Order: sequence, then C-alpha cells, then structure tokens
Amino acid sequence: MRPILALVFAGLTALPAAAQDAAESAPADSAEGTEALLADLIRPADDTDLKDFIWTRRPLVVFADSPADPRYVQQMKNIRKRPEDLTERDVVVLTDTDPEADSALREELHPRGFAIVLVGKDGKIYLRKPVPWDVREIGRVIDKMPMRQQEIEDRRGGES
Repeated sequence: MRPILALVFAGLTALPAAAQDAAESAPADSAEGTEALLADLIRPADDTDLKDFIWTRRPLVVFADSPADPRYVQQMKNIRKRPEDLTERDVVVLTDTDPEADSALREELHPRGFAIVLVGKDGKIYLRKPVPWDVREIGRVIDKMPMRQQEIEDRRGGES
C-alpha cells in the first residue's frame, strides 16, 4: 500500500510542477513574439526618407530632444503596450531623439522639442501633437483616414 501511496503522491506533486513549467514557457514565447513585433515596428529615424513608406506603411515619427524626455518615455511606453494595434494599421514608428544630428526628418517636419507626427500612406501629415498620445487615440485617427477606410472595406468584402 505504501508504494502505491508514494506513487500517487509523486504524481500529484509532478502535475503542478509541469503546469508551472508550461505557464512559465508561454509568457517567454509571447514575450519573444512581442520583441520581434517591436523590432519591426520601432526603428531609429537616422537617414530615413518618408518617401520610402509611401503606399506601404504609415510612419509615426516620435521626436524628442533626449531619450530621457519624460514625454518621449511615456509615448514609447504607450506604443509598447499595444504594438499589435499599430502593426494591424501598417504603422512604422520612427524615433529621433538627437536634435544635433539634424536628420532629414527634422528638416522636413520641423519639430520643436517633443512631438509626434503621423504621416499617411499617401505622404500627407494627419496628426501633429506636442504631447504623448495613447495608441487607441492614434488608431482612431488612422481609422478615419480615407485609405484606411478603403482597407477596412476591402477586408470586409474579401471575407464575404
């Protein structure tokens, strides 16, 4: 009887350990997926030309005079909370935190300190804000764009 009891006890203690191992590996997989998503979504502006994104992506340019600017830090937290919402809308986030570099984007968009600038796939500026915005608010602006409306309609038509 004792060997059976020991076997049952061993089995019962092994189940929670296996469940814990599975639970610990799941977040790692999703964390890796999120990191890959963020790597494709967020890029340094460097020598980026907005024309490279016409008809393919919607650039969201985040400017700051320093990566330590609290508004920049908050904006990037907002973006990292909901990257899938931006990816779904074909957004690429371009960051520029070095005003001394005098990048092509700074010359073209003329930010003053912190700013976010949303450019549509057609190359037009649809949003310019001097304060951080939530991804939901940015998504609402994108969803009102004519080209995004067409994308949504095309997707609906493709599902019928």
